[in-house]
Amino acid sequence: MRGTVEGVTDSAVLTTFEEHRPTLFGIAYRMLSSVADAEDIVQDAWLKWSAVDVEKIAQPRAYLARTVTNLSLNRLQSAAVQRESYVGPWLPEPLVTAPDAGGGVEQEETVSLAMLVVLETLSPLERAVFLLKEVFGFSYAEIGEMTDRSETAVRQVGSRARSHVRARRPRYDAPAETRRKATEEFLAACLGGDLNRMMELLAPDVTVWSDGGGKIRAALRPLHGADKVSRWILGIIERHLPEDLGVHPVDVNGRFGLLLTTAGVPDDVFTVELDENGLIAEVRLVRNPDKLRHVTVPEESHSDHAEPGAG
Repeated sequence: MRGTVEGVTDSAVLTTFEEHRPTLFGIAYRMLSSVADAEDIVQDAWLKWSAVDVEKIAQPRAYLARTVTNLSLNRLQSAAVQRESYVGPWLPEPLVTAPDAGGGVEQEETVSLAMLVVLETLSPLERAVFLLKEVFGFSYAEIGEMTDRSETAVRQVGSRARSHVRARRPRYDAPAETRRKATEEFLAACLGGDLNRMMELLAPDVTVWSDGGGKIRAALRPLHGADKVSRWILGIIERHLPEDLGVHPVDVNGRFGLLLTTAGVPDDVFTVELDENGLIAEVRLVRNPDKLRHVTVPEESHSDHAEPGAG
């Protein structure tokens, strides 16, 4: 860390940066869908921030947001190359916290796994403009300065991105308690081998995405239909259910989910989306161990794999 700059102490520089850290992480994570990459971007932004004359920066939040946005756009170029060779379905790296732990800007509807998947369908610039305007409240004039484009140009990009997101975002957001009950009941049915109950809880056109990245057992393509999904899950459980399975209620990107562990080590992050009838329309299983490295197992959590809703 550098010394005093133009009468501004290191402490003041750090305090200003920490004040905006939640916003910076929120931008980077939504841009990259990776906790590790977002943390790296925030650290790089700090290094740049600690080297400038802070007294000459009239709007620290906008300056830092521009820094993080451009760093994220650069990182996305290499991420796109890696994504082309990714094995099987790709899902965002989950943000996993203790239930009801709260949090900053990252715990919102726009950071749900379902929404991050929608954001992935935007171009990098569209994603940046949409997030900066719709999530973080910057004006198009500010975004134009951040991206070195005219206000008119970014306004057009923002309009296109907003229409794209509106057409693809989840149309129904189930109440938290309904989501919790459906998630726990479905996992209990799975672990209990109750095919009939599984079928009752699943929408007929349910889809399951299982992200193993080629590093752990997972379906190599999305699976569709209640019967196929149920039998695939039961087949996995019958062959690979460990005796030391742990089931931990957690918040996954601000919403209820389950963390499954083997011998206390994160093995799977499990989330569902419901339709208007309360049936499970989407199941997402993040299994790639690279995407679970940052996950901490909650200290107070049950591990009775026969009854995940108990405790």
